[in-house]
Formats: sequence, structure tokens, C-alpha cells
Amino acid sequence: MKLERLLAIVVLLINRGRLQAKDLADRFEVSIRTIYRDIDTLGQAGIPVVTYQGASGGIGLAEGYRLDRNLLTDKDLASIVTALRSISTSHTNAARELLVEKLSSIVPEAKNEDFQASTHRFIVDYSTWTHPEALQQKLNVIDQGIDQFQCIRFAYCNAEGAQSYRTVDPHTLVLKKHVWYLYAFCHERNEFRMFKLVRMKDVTLAAQHFERKSIDLQDRPWQQDWSRPDNQISMTLKFHVRARHLAEEWFGIENVLPDGNGYYISQVAFPEDNWLYGFILGFGADVEVLEPLHIRDNVCQMAEQIVQKYKTATQT
Repeated sequence: MKLERLLAIVVLLINRGRLQAKDLADRFEVSIRTIYRDIDTLGQAGIPVVTYQGASGGIGLAEGYRLDRNLLTDKDLASIVTALRSISTSHTNAARELLVEKLSSIVPEAKNEDFQASTHRFIVDYSTWTHPEALQQKLNVIDQGIDQFQCIRFAYCNAEGAQSYRTVDPHTLVLKKHVWYLYAFCHERNEFRMFKLVRMKDVTLAAQHFERKSIDLQDRPWQQDWSRPDNQISMTLKFHVRARHLAEEWFGIENVLPDGNGYYISQVAFPEDNWLYGFILGFGADVEVLEPLHIRDNVCQMAEQIVQKYKTATQT
């Protein structure tokens, strides 16, 4: 366990640059004194650990230090290959495919059969059921923009159906619940925004280039913005037993509780927008909004409009 912790500390310091001893202690659930003993052990092993004093101090490594690739085990390589192949199910990339070949070639021939078997122990398929060509075309253009620090332009239709034209600095592609998003700095809004790829049309590279802004992607800034308490509304939903399995898929088994009368109750929170109402209506008659009342009333009005539309169509 200590050896694994020592290697993990080195990897963290390489990736993060400088960390506080307390942060390391909290991460590995050990004392600060243990962390300092680990640092001494690393120093004795010839790893150039540097301790910085002062308010902005911490623990780091000498600039330019890197791990030898021989520290990667066959299991590590298999995990990397599996991850790369999983991404490629939704976003093919020649450079990524070549990297898989390179990593596979590192494994000795005598171990190759076991290695290939370990890379197929499970498959994560991110591909869509329909229209993969159109999505791939957008991904390729965005990839090129990110690689070359080149702005992209596109027409965008938001959740309310309003269309606008955007020029953005593409920073990161995000795959969330089988849906691709672009996290980019929007010139028109002068801030970072999340754009859903299926709502983007006529995606092209712009002539101007941009300088990538410093953002901490490990904190997933798009998630923080979406889940802000002031951006969400709490709801109480009642589900028919027929929809219990669907509710459990969305909200978790622990959040779908029997009410004692044959129905199931969930306490959930989402941003209130057109997607939310479409989501609720998607359950049909198997869900009832108990609270808040204004969402209940809005869903009722939408359902009445749907009924009226079909009645009118039948009469004509």
C-alpha cells in the first residue's frame, strides 16, 4: 500500500505542479507526518522532491522531471487502450487509433494474447443509434479548431428554440450521458458556455485564432454552473408502479420511495426550462407533479393543449 501511495504522490505532483501536505494527507487518508515521511522516502530514492516555504508554498518536483514509461504495467497499458477504444466508438480519430497500435506494440509478444484479452474485458460503447456521420463531421471540425487554436462559427438553437449565430474559442469536448457538448468561450456572450452539438448547425472554422484561456477542467466548471442551487428548482414527483424502473434509472433506487398507497415518490431538482417540461411529459400519465404548484399547473396546461390539438386533427 505504501509503494502505491508513493507512486501516486509522484504522479500527482507531476500533473498538479505543487500541492499542500494537508491536501495529500486528506486524499490518501493518512497523517501529515506520514506524508512528510513519504517525501523523505522519495528523496532517498533519487526523486527530486522540492519543499517550498511561505503562504504559497507546498510540495513539488524539480522542473522537467518525468516518470520512465517502464513504470507502466501491462495492466496500466490495457486500461489506457480500453479507454481509447471506448472514446473511438463515438469519436473516431486517426491519431488515437495509431496510439492504440503504439501501446499494443510495447507489450512483449509472449504476453500479447493475454494483453488483447484484457483490453476486451468490457466495452463502453458511446456511439449513437442514428446519424453518426453528421456528428462525426462536427467533431472533426471542432477537433481541428482545438488543435490549431482556431475559432469556429455556427448557428445555434437553444432549448427555447431561439436561433443565433456564434463565434467561439473551442476549449473542450464533453461527453455526458451519451451526448456531446462543446465547452467554449463565446464571443457574443463574453463568457464560457456549453453548446450541445446536436443543436449546432453549419459548423465551420473561422479565420481568426485564439489564445487558450486558463481553466481548471478537473473541477468540471460546466457541472458547477448547471447544478448551482439558484439555477434549480426542487420538485416532488409521484410515479405509477409502471414507471418505477424508469424513475430508478434517472434518480437512483434510493430516491424512489413507496408512499404506502401503491405509488412511488421522488424528490428531485432540475433547472426549470423547456427540457424539464418535455422530460416530465415524456412519462405520460405515469407521473404526477405534486410540488411546486406552478410546474404542476404548467404541465396540466401543456397536456390540455396536446389533447386539444389531437381532437382538432380528428375532427378535420
